[in-house]
Amino acid sequence: MRIAVFYVVAFVKPGSKKKKITKAERLKLLQEEEERRQKEEEEARVKYEKEEMERLEMERIEKEKWRQLEAKDLERRNEELEELYLLEGCFPEAEKLKQENRLLSQWKHYIECDGSPDPSVAQEINTFISLWKEETNETFEEVIAKSKLVLYLIEKLKSILLETPPYDLQDKNITQYQESILELQELLHLKFNIATEILLRHASTLADLDSGNMEKVIQDENVTLYVWANLKKNPRYRSVRFSETKTRFELPRILATSDIALRLLHTHYDHVTPPFPVRGLLREPTSTESHFAEGEVNVVETVIPEDFEEEHKQQENESISVHEEEIKVEEQVDTEVRMSSAQEESKATKCDLEMKLLSETVSAAQLLLIENTSEKLYFFEDDEVDTCQFTMLGGVYHLDILELPPQCKPVKGWMIMEILKEGLQKYIYPPGTTEDFETENAFPPVEVMLEVHENVIFFENPMVARWDAEGRHWKTDGISNVSYKSGERLITFSLETFGPLTLIQDTHINMPYQSWELRPLDVNKVLLTVITVFTEIQIQIKEDLCMLASIKLNNKKHPSVLEGKWMNPISFIIALKEAGLNIFPTGHSHFYVVINHKVPLVEMKACRQMALLSSAFAFGWSRWNAHCDSQKVVLKVMEHLAKEEPIQNPDWTLLMFSGDRAQRLKIDEYSEMFSEALKEETEFHSTLYHMVKDFASKEAMEKIRSAKCQFINSVCHMLLSIRLLSYS
Repeated sequence: MRIAVFYVVAFVKPGSKKKKITKAERLKLLQEEEERRQKEEEEARVKYEKEEMERLEMERIEKEKWRQLEAKDLERRNEELEELYLLEGCFPEAEKLKQENRLLSQWKHYIECDGSPDPSVAQEINTFISLWKEETNETFEEVIAKSKLVLYLIEKLKSILLETPPYDLQDKNITQYQESILELQELLHLKFNIATEILLRHASTLADLDSGNMEKVIQDENVTLYVWANLKKNPRYRSVRFSETKTRFELPRILATSDIALRLLHTHYDHVTPPFPVRGLLREPTSTESHFAEGEVNVVETVIPEDFEEEHKQQENESISVHEEEIKVEEQVDTEVRMSSAQEESKATKCDLEMKLLSETVSAAQLLLIENTSEKLYFFEDDEVDTCQFTMLGGVYHLDILELPPQCKPVKGWMIMEILKEGLQKYIYPPGTTEDFETENAFPPVEVMLEVHENVIFFENPMVARWDAEGRHWKTDGISNVSYKSGERLITFSLETFGPLTLIQDTHINMPYQSWELRPLDVNKVLLTVITVFTEIQIQIKEDLCMLASIKLNNKKHPSVLEGKWMNPISFIIALKEAGLNIFPTGHSHFYVVINHKVPLVEMKACRQMALLSSAFAFGWSRWNAHCDSQKVVLKVMEHLAKEEPIQNPDWTLLMFSGDRAQRLKIDEYSEMFSEALKEETEFHSTLYHMVKDFASKEAMEKIRSAKCQFINSVCHMLLSIRLLSYS
């Protein structure tokens, strides 16, 4: 059977009216709307109250959990600090070994009897200076040969001043060493001047056949001498070029026709710039501390034997034995044993006190490395070189115009030579008075082209400075048209006045650092990498020595003479600075660099404990270190036991340390915002060492315990000297 379905469609005209809502219906709708609104508000209120209760409950739980963690940390705090104190005993132990090595070095020098003086002994160094002053008519080659010993003695004295703690140096010794350094420097330069005069007396016999003038180049590892004597005074020979070198000068006409000699003495060292006052490396114990220590030791030494004597008397009075002689012998032996043990305890106590005082002085020295000065020491004029902001690199170019001395003359097989009493004289250019000359431009500047020392790195075009002997500082006036060709390592400029010249570079050009990483290579061996805007520097530290592993410029390896040379930390830092690789801030550096300031005590504690852990754990830069306040540091850490291998797929842990509390952070390096929230299921500790110990393997802890004190001390010294936590 089929069923038919019909659809009825009603069409309503547009103009038809809608049905009106009555007043009662409108009231009913409003009432329903109000009830719905009240119901929604009630539901929202209940939901809010529930969420608020849950939030408060969570906060209560978190606070309770935090309180329990704090109570647990406080409970074990003393135990952790005592363990850390014992571990950090490696720092005074390393300093004690340094003292022994210094004494051993003096003894070795004494028994070698190689003829060289001990620069620390006033009598020996004064005798050496006096004997050398008496030597006359030395050639330039002979002076250069002797200069190697003189430079060694100067460096030895400088290293004594830098490496020896103040309590091992008296003020009179410091003054003596500084005076000896100055006297050796002045005598060496005087010897070079005398040798130059002797050479110029024979200029006519050394004249070039083509030009008729004399030119001489003498090269050595420490100095290079360029001498040109104007024998012909031909105005057409105004360009002075030294054969087989790129050094040249363009002389004004007035100099080309004068009886002069041109000398360029390039010393690869700097004996011109005044040194800064020696900054104490270790704090000298105060008189109160010294008297306290001595008094305590004396009490221990004297009181204990008296106690034993009283006991001995009491035992003698109370003894009622028939065999008095046997008892006396037994008591005497017993007393001697007790007194010897008391003396041993006294020595041990005295040793502990000495190590405690040494530990305090070492800590004070380490803190001194990272302290910032509150104000600048000096204020410089516009054309003066701020020696805190700029570094002199590549040695000193002593450029002088000299009056040509009388030439030797052959007469009947003899050489007649006129020796001037006043010795070698400088030719004043331009002269003090120019009234006799017609034009204002009668004394134009000299065009100079110099070769830059190959062992120095300039990250930007160097500036040229001249030495002002009157003001005793470097200045940049009187030098114009400076141009530097980095590929050929040539610098050209126009010079108005003559004297010592040097090239300068911004001391803080590689600060602040972009990142850093400290990675273990083996037991007692680590690799420290510092990345700056211009370069990547890798430093290896092994026991008490440091070595430059590699340098990268523009992501390409750059060769350096320092690579592969092991040095003690202080000598290594000086060598890197002299090579233009300055990543070692001073107390004044914060005036010239925008830094991430950290409280020095927190930074020192972090570096000491990083050094303790460096045999088995890698540490790295974290971007969150700049987001926490100055009383906290944030760094990355991970266990790394693979020898000589880079970190593959690093699984870093973020730690925050405030000096007296360390904790693992919940965030990672790629989180959107910084948070100090504690990582789940972790605790915090009083030290960075115990925080890392929580997730360290047994093998890692064995490596840490087997590390040598000299190695830990060297790593700590390098970390504090580079100041990775404040200058990154």
